[in-house]
Amino acid sequence: MAPAGRWIPAPRHWRARLPAHATARRLRGLICALLCSLLAAGCTLPALPNVSLLEKRPVDGPPIIVRDGRRESPAESAATISRLARRSAADPLVERQIRLMESVSGMPLVAGNAVTLLTGRQVTTAMEQAIRGARDSVDLETYIFGDMESDRALARLLIRKSAQGVDVNLIYDAVGSRDTPASVFRALRRGGVHVLEFNPINPFHVRRKWFITRRDHRKILVVDGRIAFTGGVNIGNVYSSTPTGRTLPWRDTDVAIRGPVVAQFQRLFFSTWRHQDGPSLPHRDFFPPLVPQGDDYVMVIGSSPGKKHRLTYEMYQTAFAAAVRYIHVTSAYFVPNRQTLAALIDAAKRGVHVKLILPSRSDVPLAMYAGRSFYTQLLKAGVKIYERKHALLHAKTATIDGVWSTVGSTNMDMWSFASNNEVNAIILGRDFGRQMEAMFEHDIKESRQVTLSQWEKRPFRERFREFFARLFRHWL
Repeated sequence: MAPAGRWIPAPRHWRARLPAHATARRLRGLICALLCSLLAAGCTLPALPNVSLLEKRPVDGPPIIVRDGRRESPAESAATISRLARRSAADPLVERQIRLMESVSGMPLVAGNAVTLLTGRQVTTAMEQAIRGARDSVDLETYIFGDMESDRALARLLIRKSAQGVDVNLIYDAVGSRDTPASVFRALRRGGVHVLEFNPINPFHVRRKWFITRRDHRKILVVDGRIAFTGGVNIGNVYSSTPTGRTLPWRDTDVAIRGPVVAQFQRLFFSTWRHQDGPSLPHRDFFPPLVPQGDDYVMVIGSSPGKKHRLTYEMYQTAFAAAVRYIHVTSAYFVPNRQTLAALIDAAKRGVHVKLILPSRSDVPLAMYAGRSFYTQLLKAGVKIYERKHALLHAKTATIDGVWSTVGSTNMDMWSFASNNEVNAIILGRDFGRQMEAMFEHDIKESRQVTLSQWEKRPFRERFREFFARLFRHWL
């Protein structure tokens, strides 16, 4: 689904390829779109920190690593990081990036996790399976909680689990879920589900200050405090329905994580619940003892508005700055700010192989054209660009130097970096890195490469669309 802050309808010649309900969603949301756009236009987004400042930030000492419920000694942590770095020849990336992210987020790197990469229908199937097996609690935070048949099936499943004595808690974003009938949430509440609306559109329903442009774009599901899901997948019919000749499948990515780091996702969920003044919840075992499940090292990065909290932005900046061999990014909504653009170009100029997979079609064409306005600069610097065919790209992932990977909700644009609550998982591990690379290579095969010579021959109509869209880049 479209990321927070975007309500631009698709051009007429694309609508036939989008699900019918997607077009209806945009039409019904037009009034909300205009209101939010006008409010956003009156706001000046604060400048993001310069990459050079991130590079100079002191990061003395080895990072904190939590293993088997205890903090490793400095010597043990240094040895762990050294082993990871040697496996990938990515010493600068592994050591510096993890220490920097720990210094700004306060979150440690957690050992002993098993991370499963999920795409397409695998995501909804795995989520539903986990929920069906829940015995104690289900905590779901999502930007969009939809209203199609498959979404109602999930609502019925949540109600059924509540009837079985499972504590079920749902946070949904008011703007993202603006077209979901109130009757859906009333039915959930009647069924015993604790439902919390994030930043209501109606100012009379607001519990604190009214921040219409601040949205909860996170996607988190935690079941029994033992398994967590995160990534780009909303609760929407487009992920589980079968595409027809008039619709395109959605291409998205999630991860399922088992192991000690699940507790960090649980803490993020309850942090949002408390910040939104959610009702008191019954006492449950939300934080059970967690034993090692695998060999993946995971750090959870929860980002929110404010100069000190734009952690997913700093995550990408520090990772790009420290890359040694390659940077592979898949981004559904790519509208880079000056620093992000500079970080990618600088990496390419110092010999890092930079590849971007971006959409060839989008449910938000204005964002796509704004992103294309940067192609010439990137291509001239040596960045390779591919546009994904035969699907509506919605994934937000990156893999760097064979060992550092991230999967999450963060788009590479100003809304994600400066105005949204976002969440990303950083995964350090050679095996998981290989899975990410295999997925990236598959997407490359399903894409067409954009070359500089071809790009410079594009018609004036396309250039004008890019110029026009770029005028709105700070609100995309």
